[in-house]
Amino acid sequence: MSKKVPEEEYQKTFSGKFRQWMDGTKDPFLGTVEMKKQEPFQETPQKKEEREEDKKRLTERVYDIGNNLELKIFQRFYRVFSALFCIFLVVMLLMAVSDLPPFGHEENPVNNEVAARYIEKGLEETGAVNIVTGMILDYRAFDTLGESHVLFIATCTVLILLRVDKKDDREVHETNDRIHEPKNDMILQTVARILVPPILIFGIYIILAGHLGPGGGFSGGAVIGAGLILYLNAFGFARTEKFFTAKTYRRLSFAALACYSVAKSYSFYTGANHIESVIPLGTPGAILSSGLILILNICVGVVVAGTMYTFYVMFRKGNY
Repeated sequence: MSKKVPEEEYQKTFSGKFRQWMDGTKDPFLGTVEMKKQEPFQETPQKKEEREEDKKRLTERVYDIGNNLELKIFQRFYRVFSALFCIFLVVMLLMAVSDLPPFGHEENPVNNEVAARYIEKGLEETGAVNIVTGMILDYRAFDTLGESHVLFIATCTVLILLRVDKKDDREVHETNDRIHEPKNDMILQTVARILVPPILIFGIYIILAGHLGPGGGFSGGAVIGAGLILYLNAFGFARTEKFFTAKTYRRLSFAALACYSVAKSYSFYTGANHIESVIPLGTPGAILSSGLILILNICVGVVVAGTMYTFYVMFRKGNY
């Protein structure tokens, strides 16, 4: 039968000290560990020379092709795989060309059925006077959705590669902000005050009238992006960031792509199941016509304009 140990003796045992440490009543290391102020790191010339020699030896060892077996195997595999891939690509292309019908043969179709459908039924089925816009944003809308997502993913990649995230680097960029923008160029600022509003209005017009005539989301977004870049060059980052920042671009792009996806998913669902859409095509030639094409043009224009401006900013400054 175990004997009860007095509290004073129990506190001196290992289990008693451990329990006090776990309860927070007593820290056994408090006052027993010597603390010294850390000296700032100063590398001597000898240590620096040794570190450089070690780095050089490591680099020579890694890139020593003669003695690095893994690198030898990789290079041989890469060359063999490249040659096989080129041969496979050439053979595949030659086989595809050999299966094409001979040029000028009497049994070849005179007109392509798809092109004829676009021309003959385009206005009736899409409601767009501009056949090209009806084809891109209705018949081939799934492809256009992929192109918009490609632009968004490309912008995200540029943001990851070029964004200045370190606080010290951001402070350096902000202090040297004058090297990025001509703040005192009166000629450029005066021209920008005159040209930027018409450029933006013209870009909006191209987007809104894309289903009525030449234009659309891609060309109109490019015009708006050019207007934003001109405004940035004239008045600088500080003034432009009052209404357009990276957060603004991300929100607009996400909203535009989500709206595009939802709108076309509805069209794909109704078309695949032969369900009549409740969205009217409107009167051909009117601004509010062609069903969802007007909304899709706006979504594409927002993505293209933001992508152009963001690419320019990231390649020029690396942060905004």
